[in-house]
Parts: sequence; C-alpha cells; structure tokens
Amino acid sequence: MSKRKRPHTARRSGHSKRHKAEPDLLDDVRAALAEPDPLHMLSLVSALASALDPRGQQPLADLPIFEIPTLGELAGTFIEVDVPETTALLAVIAELAGDDEVLRARIRRTLDDRAAAEPVWLTRLSETTVYRILRMGHVFGDGDNVMLGVRLAGEYEVTFLVYVDHNMGTVVKDAFVVPEPIDVVVAEYEKSTAGEPGMMWEELSGADARAWIDEAISLGAITFPPFETESWPECRPLVEWVVRRLPDGGTGYQRPQWEQKQRDDLANRFFASVWGRRLDDADHRSLLESLMWYAVDYGPGDPLRWSSVKVEILLTDWLPRKVVAPVRFLSLAPDLLRAFVCFVHDEVDMPQVLTDETLSAINDCRRRFIQGIQAATSPGPPELLAALSGNADIAGVPGLIDHDMLSEMALNNLAQAVGGRRQLDRLGVKPLPDEVFRWGGIPEDIAPRVTEVLALVDSCCNELLDVEYRTACRRLLARVALADPAVFSRRGRAETAAAGLVWIVGQANGLFDGTDSSGLRVKDLAAHFGVGNGSPAQRGVTMLRAMGLTGSAYGVNLGSPDYLVAECREWIVQHRDTFRDRMGM
Repeated sequence: MSKRKRPHTARRSGHSKRHKAEPDLLDDVRAALAEPDPLHMLSLVSALASALDPRGQQPLADLPIFEIPTLGELAGTFIEVDVPETTALLAVIAELAGDDEVLRARIRRTLDDRAAAEPVWLTRLSETTVYRILRMGHVFGDGDNVMLGVRLAGEYEVTFLVYVDHNMGTVVKDAFVVPEPIDVVVAEYEKSTAGEPGMMWEELSGADARAWIDEAISLGAITFPPFETESWPECRPLVEWVVRRLPDGGTGYQRPQWEQKQRDDLANRFFASVWGRRLDDADHRSLLESLMWYAVDYGPGDPLRWSSVKVEILLTDWLPRKVVAPVRFLSLAPDLLRAFVCFVHDEVDMPQVLTDETLSAINDCRRRFIQGIQAATSPGPPELLAALSGNADIAGVPGLIDHDMLSEMALNNLAQAVGGRRQLDRLGVKPLPDEVFRWGGIPEDIAPRVTEVLALVDSCCNELLDVEYRTACRRLLARVALADPAVFSRRGRAETAAAGLVWIVGQANGLFDGTDSSGLRVKDLAAHFGVGNGSPAQRGVTMLRAMGLTGSAYGVNLGSPDYLVAECREWIVQHRDTFRDRMGM
C-alpha cells in the first residue's frame, strides 16, 4: 500500500507530546474534528495514549527517564476544562482506555454533565464493528498481513493492517489504517502482487485474529529495541481498541512442530540425496544440526522453507553469534545451506524462481558471513599453542597482538573447560574413580530407556576405553536425563544415544584429535555401536543442547572437570603452567 493511502494524522515525537502547550493540542483537535471521518481524531488520541503507555518506557535504553503522566492523569486535566475540544478528547479516551474501567466510568460521568459531543459520531464509537478479516501471507512464512475491515461508529469504513513478523519472533512490526473499505484494499494488494509466486490469502475468524494480534503485540512490547515505524506504536491503542471488539477463545499463530525423529529423518534423507551425498561426514552432519536448530526453534519454525530474509539472518547474525566453533568448521555453512535449500525446496515443490532468490541471497551473504565468523570466533587451544610455540605466525591468528594476549586467551579457554579460573587454579590430576550410576531425580518413565543406554555405554567403555571414561559417561548420562528427560522419550535407537554420549565425553577429552593417547577415531566409535559415521556427533549435539550447551565436530566444552579423565587434566595443568610462565605469573 502506498504511503499516500495512510491517514495523515497530526504526529509529533514523544518529547513534543509531553511538552506542547495546550492551545496547540486543542488546535490539533479542532483540525481533526473538521475532517469528514473519525479516523483523524482517533489517530490523534491513539498517538497521545501511546506516548503515555508504560510499555514505551524502555529500561534498557541509554536515555534519561522522564516522569510522564498516565493516561488517567491526562484525562483528569481535560475533565477540569469544559470546552468542546476536551469533550471530544474524553469521548475518544473512554473508548481507547483499555481495561481501565475506573477511568472509563469517571469520564462517562463527566460527559453526562456536559453538552453532547460533536460531531455525532463521537457518541456512536461503541457501535464500531469488525465485519471481515483476511490474512495475506507467503509460502515462506516470514510474516503475515492481518487485514481487518472495520466500520467506525457504525458508518465509516476503514481497513486496519497489522504486519506480524515471524522471523523476529512473531511480533507486530508495523500497523496502520487505510481510510478505504477492505474490499478496495484487498483488490489493490492483489493487483500489486499479481504474478508474484507464493502469495497466500486466508479468511480468519474474529477469535483467531484476536489471538494472533494480541499475542504478537504482547511479544513486541517486551522486545528491545522496540519496532518503530511512522505509524507504530502510535496506532497501537487504536488497534487494541478494535481487536477488543472481537470474540476471544481463538487460536493464535501455530509454529510447526518438529520432533527429534522428524529432524533425524529429514537429515538422513538429505544426506542420502543427490544434493547431500557428497557432504555426508561428521562435520557436515554436526553443522546441519545447528542449521536445523535455527530453522526449527527460531523464526517461522519450518526447516522446509528458506527465504532470502531467513538465510540472511542465519548467516549474518545468528550463526556467528550462537555457535562457537572454529572458522574452518563454520565456513562450511554456506555450501551446506545451498545444498540443503535445494533439497528441501524440491521436497515441497517450491517454485524455482523462489529457490533461486534464496540461493542468490546465500551468495550475497557469504562474504559478510566469513567476516562475521572470523571476528566472532576466538582461536582454540591448538591455534594458541601453535602460535606460542613458534609454529604459527601470530599475524595469521585474527585479533592477536602479542604472546601475553595469546597466553591470556589460552588460559581463558582452559578455564572454560573446567568451569572457571578458580577451578583451573586447583585442578587435580587424580584419576576419576570407579563410580556407580546415580539414579537420583531421574523420572521413572524413562528409567527403562536410560538403563538400556547405560548398558551400551558401559560395554563400549569396557571394550574400547577404560574405567575413567565409563565414570565420565555415567555422570553425563545422568546429567542429560535430568536436564531434558524428553531426550530419552523420543523414538530412535538406543545405540545412537549411547554413541552420542561417548562422543561428547570423547570430544571434551580430546579423544579423537590426538590429544588422548588411545588413538580412537569417531568411525571406530560408530562401528562399535553399528551406527553411521555421522550419527554420534549428530545425536551428541542434540544432547548438548538439552543441557544448554553447544558443541561441534571440533570441540565440546562441558564446563566441569567431572567429565575429564586424568590424562586430559594433566594436559590442561601442563599448559596452564606453561602459559603462566610465559606471562611471568
């Protein structure tokens, strides 16, 4: 909708609304009342109410906090002055006052003692109705325009448009009112989007529309920084007034639900396809887990549909910020994402022109993505050790200046592995004891499954590793079962879960990268359990997320020495002392 279609309300910044002289406000009221419909006056009062709304006070903003009056206090000043303009203001405030029945009753008592408000529509605002509601969406699911056909004061037809953005968390990102009937607005939108693939139209019930908008307004109100446009949140009180006229009890936006088995099946289909077959290794499977994490738990929640907006958020913000892993691992993401997009879009018969737009966006974001992960990813212990020992060029390690800084960063890495500097200071090297599995707090309904996984883990450690690894794996199994029992309620092979647990402990101890003396490889672990080479990492990353941790094929940080065998702790102590000596500590 072109901007000329928006109502031209008297708009000022929040600061000016608080400090404008009263005669200027009354002039604005007279001008709004002179318009042929109620929309200008309603928009003016909505802007005033929005400026006084406590939801607009952002405690995290780096701005001075001003004491501003409440809407009730402002109405009190109008009650004290009996002129036609304040009567009109009070008539509208009574409608837009939300759940403040005390204020509404106070205003109505005042209006009963005054001359009738003019124009006459001021006395008929309670006759406002919503007669038609449409949702205009897109197959990608980035967001929806909810359109409400409204008759103001039982006579004046306008259309409310509320844009709900799902990529940003299902929040109202913009809203405005068009002084035309909804049929006219819809026809104009259909004309402007003719020929665009993927557009979708759906009639919404009043109850469902109320649930959609109420939930999106509530989430947007607690989002920082807030979304602001030339009309939002100034029209929020007006939108809420209209939405309150709808029945409640409806169903809001429903995110797609993807159980772990569905995610696993999708990943397996991808790696068996012509697009994913060449990428089927531990690194790409682990990285796909992160892409699926984003696709399912963030944004619209659908891993089968990828828009240009969705991939831009993933590559330029979410992935560099949320997944801590070496650059060489994360740099696999653009090509993996391209292949995955081709696969899933083929599964849902996405129009090729839309897939091409998404692939083009991946290419456009590639450079910013690489720059982002280089800036966000600190070198791990191997890079730091190489630089400190003279086997690497310090200038080649991004962001590093001298050996003291390298040593400090290395110490931070070591401290994170054991839970902090204090734990690093007093870290011992005594072997982990032969410890029984601790069942305390584990729900009874998953006990059979946990017992099955425990037996498999014990068998692996007895055959391939040792008592220390068995104790560490038992501790981790108990931690996962307590953190997220649902992990053991899902369908799937117990062997895969056991392999994931041993993989996590192995990664934390450097078992597969040469730090450990056993020489065990991930494919040896997979062969023991009879699972695919990528399965241990794939399931392991899922379990890490159940504990609120992240990990990849390049490293796992459990943040505690409880899961580290003596050999690993000896390695940490040795390098702790080396780094401290270099710093003169």
